[in-house]
Amino acid sequence: MAATKTGAATAEKWSRVTPARQEDYKIGVMNPRAPWAASATAANDRYKTGVTEAAGRNAYTKGIAAAGDQKWQRKSAEKGPQRFAEGVALSTGDYQAGVQPYLDVINSTQLPPRFQKGDPRNVERVRVLAAALRKRKTG
Repeated sequence: MAATKTGAATAEKWSRVTPARQEDYKIGVMNPRAPWAASATAANDRYKTGVTEAAGRNAYTKGIAAAGDQKWQRKSAEKGPQRFAEGVALSTGDYQAGVQPYLDVINSTQLPPRFQKGDPRNVERVRVLAAALRKRKTG
């Protein structure tokens, strides 16, 4: 008869064995069976179907309720600070590439004249810039 598995024993083995698979993870990322972008694009209909189905059964809200604020705070405080700093350091070039087109729009948009502080006509400046940024984002 097979030994009975317990959640505690399975979790202990997972936490002991899995960290040693870091190089396997990297090798898998660098050598996928199929290109990620092509595979993800081909899965678009399945993605939409899955999201729609999950929304229909309120899976997002149920997941939030199951985790709760305490789990979110605990896990974020334990893992977040180190990962945040490392992620920022590794993403500087990507950040620049992502923000530059919007900075270009901000810098090149001709705004209407500025009036005195509190003048409601100043809101037109916000509308013009918001429309230009939205156009850049959506084409």
